[in-house]
Amino acid sequence: MATMRELYENECRPQLQKEFGYHNRFQIPKVEKIVLNMGLGEAVQNPKVVEKAAGELTLIAGQKAVVTRAKKSIATFKLREGMPIGACVTLRKERMYDFLTKLVNIALPRVRDFRGVSSKGFDGNGNFSMGIKEHIIFPEIDYDKIEKIRGLNITIVTSAKTDDEGRALLAILGMPFKQQKTETVDQQGGN
Repeated sequence: MATMRELYENECRPQLQKEFGYHNRFQIPKVEKIVLNMGLGEAVQNPKVVEKAAGELTLIAGQKAVVTRAKKSIATFKLREGMPIGACVTLRKERMYDFLTKLVNIALPRVRDFRGVSSKGFDGNGNFSMGIKEHIIFPEIDYDKIEKIRGLNITIVTSAKTDDEGRALLAILGMPFKQQKTETVDQQGGN
């Protein structure tokens, strides 16, 4: 089985160059990094939650998670500057491609009632963000050992200039986007 990097080099690049008419191979969009983020609101009352979540995120990513801290105090949420409130991992190069392979081929098909990923997660510059409600869809997480099911955000940063280029890149790499509904109104009236 070809790796995701080989798929990008052998199939994705030529197809994108043909589709968008790039003259230079450096214009062809590529995946630059993948950022995994887990925000933990309950960490204000129980700081030990952050350690567990960071450990689970480390298992999912295959790289040590960094504990994120509050940038400023918010009295309404009983939050003080510097308190741990989440965990984050940035993946590049081989680990990025390994995670993308795992996400597309193993994790997303394990989501209950999965019908595809919404293509509304693009930011206008070709970068794609999506949320996962249950982190237990990843095979590294042992369902019996977790205390609480948590969600996480996944951001795929590409070098694409437009959303169409980014969508085409991720679709060729295997991201299962939902089909856009193009319903036509029937003009027969009353039937």
